[in-house]
Amino acid sequence: MKEKIEAILAIHEPRSLAQANKFIGALSWYRKFIPHFATIAAPIHAVTNLTKDRRNKFQWKYAQSKAFHDLKQMLISKPLFLHYPVDNVPLMLTTDASAIGIGGVLQQEIDGEIHNLYYHSQLMTPCERKYSAIEKEALAIYKCFARMRTFLLGRNIILRTDHCPLCHIMEKTVRNARVDRITHLIQEYNIHKVIHINGRENCLPDFLSRYSNDVFDDLFEIDYGLESKKDHNPSLSLSAKRVASSFSSQHKKNKNLLATMTLRSHSKQHNSIPTKATLDNKIVTENQSNDESLMEFSSDTSLPKRFSFNQFDLSKLKEEQEKDPIIQGIAKQIRTNKNSVPFVFKNNIVYKVITPSRHSKRNIEVIYLPSSMIDSLLQACHDDPMSGAHFSFDRTYNKIKNLYWWPAMKSTIRRYIQSCLLCKQYNISRQKKYGYLRPINPPEGPFLLIGIDYCGPLKRTPRENQYVLVITDYFTRHVTAVALPNCTAETTAQALFNEYFCKYGVPAVILSDQGSHFRNQLMENIKVLIGYNHSYSTPYHPQTNGIVERFNATFIPQIAKLQDTQDNNWDEYLQAVVFAYNTGIHKTTKYSPYELIYGRSPRLPINARPSCFSFSKPNDYFEQLKRTLRIYHQAARHHIILQQQNNKYMYDRNRLDPQYKIGDKVLTRMHNSSGKLDSKFSPIPKVITQVYHPIYEVQDEENHVYSQVHVADLRPILIA
Repeated sequence: MKEKIEAILAIHEPRSLAQANKFIGALSWYRKFIPHFATIAAPIHAVTNLTKDRRNKFQWKYAQSKAFHDLKQMLISKPLFLHYPVDNVPLMLTTDASAIGIGGVLQQEIDGEIHNLYYHSQLMTPCERKYSAIEKEALAIYKCFARMRTFLLGRNIILRTDHCPLCHIMEKTVRNARVDRITHLIQEYNIHKVIHINGRENCLPDFLSRYSNDVFDDLFEIDYGLESKKDHNPSLSLSAKRVASSFSSQHKKNKNLLATMTLRSHSKQHNSIPTKATLDNKIVTENQSNDESLMEFSSDTSLPKRFSFNQFDLSKLKEEQEKDPIIQGIAKQIRTNKNSVPFVFKNNIVYKVITPSRHSKRNIEVIYLPSSMIDSLLQACHDDPMSGAHFSFDRTYNKIKNLYWWPAMKSTIRRYIQSCLLCKQYNISRQKKYGYLRPINPPEGPFLLIGIDYCGPLKRTPRENQYVLVITDYFTRHVTAVALPNCTAETTAQALFNEYFCKYGVPAVILSDQGSHFRNQLMENIKVLIGYNHSYSTPYHPQTNGIVERFNATFIPQIAKLQDTQDNNWDEYLQAVVFAYNTGIHKTTKYSPYELIYGRSPRLPINARPSCFSFSKPNDYFEQLKRTLRIYHQAARHHIILQQQNNKYMYDRNRLDPQYKIGDKVLTRMHNSSGKLDSKFSPIPKVITQVYHPIYEVQDEENHVYSQVHVADLRPILIA
């Protein structure tokens, strides 16, 4: 270990982006032994975490040099005296989150003395910084568990947090989707209890999750963001004040004027901080034309760099018409015979004579737009924020039709809008989702095709149950529901084997979603060992396993009506509700699932007690049962097919079913977007590689990842 550290300490300060990346990458191996590593290394990360087009912004300054030497000094003088964990003693994990980072400390109490085992600190992503307070604290818990996984697995853990609402996450839901998701992810750990501690006692994790003020200011230099509030360059501040004062007589109320001097320049030509001389020269120029300079000067604070997309230049109309051979041919016809064509020639410009509307009795003259100017006009009328703003075909066409004309004008505008990538990403479709209904053919008999799904998490009961595994037979519609404490792969496998395979036999096909509790190595091994096929539904398309999903929506309200909310005993009523469902007539089959399995009606508490009982010959009963079941099954299958045909007719009515070919470019629906301004479809185009209509295999053009998508979640890209 000492030789490795010495090899790192012998490295000189980086002078290029590649050298800086190598250095911080080498030291990152030691980050778990160094408290608040993320804080110390933040200045280096700020200049190394650059996108490809911003690599020329790399600069190694005092803040980076100081962080470089601090890291080397800590490796020399502070091995930090970390201990190895002791068996049979609970681990204490203390976590905390700040506005920009998370921190955690893993400890053990040995003979009354606290031993530190692991430090973790990590900056949040810009997206994670928008989380609520409880989501940030839960994220800190999850990140620490993920980082310290090898230390924590198989040991008793005492979780310590200063956020009181998280103290009961292992017992009940907090009604927050992100926090509940994190609760599911840490179920594999043996969390003995969750303890609330005062914020003043949570010093070390709190410090690990925060920046110091000095580091925070160093991150926001001129080249990387807003200038620090401290005066790094007195001459710059003085000159800035002189520039601001030159406009104060006319614009005293413009409070944003001075702020524009400290904003960074986005252009690559201005990498250096302007000097006093350059600013003084600018003052002279600005005094010559105050209005123009003020407009240019203050626009940086109010408008983006690329606000307008209008490149349509009407001054070039005459020149472009003269270059267009079709327009020149029409102009020649106008000169020879004015009555033969619906065009006029005025001021050396060709106009088209049109009728504004169907019922109009007057004609107007509009400019015949040459083909070379069509794209710039459409860009201005569709892409520009003021004149277009990416509105629909009707709005765009109505703005143009009384001003300009060209052949096939409507189709050109429609094709341009359909090929707009931003419209494809953000527009909300008011039509029905694409794709016809394709029902699953009913199997030949009971227990050949079953669907499985989890319902939950529900309130944890005194018997520790929180989930319900629902198993539905696709032929009889018979339902089996099992209350379970969790939804892990091991629990799922045991429930399937004990509650279904050993009672009803092994099915031919099991249909489920692609959850990790169904798609894992354990279930794959059981499939091979017992002998059945396991099919998975398309991602984000629960209609594939619609029978199970429909029952989930049915039995939850029934249990909610029966349970005692004070005792939280919903699992006591689960089997009774399932039995009531199985003994009722199903709308599709016209029989109850009980009758289709046992060949007779169930005896219920409402039935009268029989006064006598006659014993038939065993052979007679068996033959009668076979005939009855055969009649029931034939009728039930016929009813299922009729219902499926009726459902398909109603579903497919007024619905499109587009089909794509291999090589077509499409956008895929973004199912994880939560913000109202987020794009609805992926910003990166994807290429179709395999066709299994209505399922398509697509490949991302950037990272080359393959995925299967339903046709309803695809949006084609058209080339203008």
